[in-house]
Amino acid sequence: MAWILPFRGILYNVSKVSVEDVLAPPYDIITPEYREELYKRSSYNIVRIDFGKEVPGDTEAENKYTRARRHLDTWIEEGVLLRSERPSFYAYEMSYRINGEQKQLRGFLCLVKIEELGKGGIYPHECTYSKPKQDRLNLLKSCEANISPIFSLYKSSEKIVSSILSDISSGESYISAEDKDGAIHKIWPVDETEKIEIIKNELEDKAIFIADGHHRYETTFEFYREIHQKLKNPSGTQPFDYVMMFLVNMMDEGITILPTHRLIKEIPENISKTFPEYFDIEPVKSDFNIEKRLSGKKRVFGFFRNRDEEWYLLKYKGGNLSEIHSELRDIDVFILHELIFKKIFKTTDIGYEMDVKTALNRVKSGEFSAAFFLNPTKIGDVEKAALSSLRMPPKSTYFYPKLLTGLVIYKW
Repeated sequence: MAWILPFRGILYNVSKVSVEDVLAPPYDIITPEYREELYKRSSYNIVRIDFGKEVPGDTEAENKYTRARRHLDTWIEEGVLLRSERPSFYAYEMSYRINGEQKQLRGFLCLVKIEELGKGGIYPHECTYSKPKQDRLNLLKSCEANISPIFSLYKSSEKIVSSILSDISSGESYISAEDKDGAIHKIWPVDETEKIEIIKNELEDKAIFIADGHHRYETTFEFYREIHQKLKNPSGTQPFDYVMMFLVNMMDEGITILPTHRLIKEIPENISKTFPEYFDIEPVKSDFNIEKRLSGKKRVFGFFRNRDEEWYLLKYKGGNLSEIHSELRDIDVFILHELIFKKIFKTTDIGYEMDVKTALNRVKSGEFSAAFFLNPTKIGDVEKAALSSLRMPPKSTYFYPKLLTGLVIYKW
């Protein structure tokens, strides 16, 4: 199973900066406009390291990666960033509202021994795009640091760590910051030997499932493999053998997964004949509250086509997915991709949109021909897919809220 360790993390010095001015969302959801705003917010904003701008005249010797390393070193020298005196876990709580409900997500930051996914105790659940990962690799090589954690899950019915984190959260936090969506993020260093051992003991026989950050983990593994080859497999455990993760008990109640809906460019001509073979079809003419109509229903999808005045509930009849592992045939995203997209539509040209109204408008405008709407993937389905060594299609899960970048940094 996975091997976890406390570490001497690097955190912002709250006596020198306003933390809300220096933290940032994950790099892959930052628009160019928002990056400009973060740059203006503070000369110490973490975006300057994690997602720095390219500028005219950049060279191999002077570029956004060398600037990132220079910022990191300078901020440490200036005392803007401080390294913890003792190896610690870092309790992390996010308080947020979703669909009118107040929720708390609690976990902890730690180091996890790097291993090949699916070959030991760390499992992926989702396919990744073949988009270049060179950017993250260049940043890792330059800074020799994990700037942001990988969001991962474990499963423990004992909930001993969950209880410890709940008790810790009642005290005053070292960092408290509100993100742009209104979620409150708090951090507490945990350096007591007894608590560290209790946390390690509960996790020692647990598998870890990557929730958000597959690309970054794969990049970190590539860096790990390259440096071991370069150093000809150095003896003993090295600092670069670990990656920083945020671990959450999937049996806690604070986890929220949001759906990502699908958009299609072209519709087959015979769809009116093929759909009834696989689905019971219910037209919905006046009620476009699609999320509400889908909520709580299993193996049911929403379908909207350009120029239609109505949308349709598609209720899957079952069958026709014998090539999929039997335990996964009831998972909505597998039905959508394996049956509808591969067999009926025969397409891999798929767009993605989280907001229902935006998806509808993109179809009505003619940008896409149709949209499919689905319920959120269940946390238990994430575990089933991972343990079956079958990855879900890309964007099967959107864990909310997103972790803030810059709360804790791991640098060796």
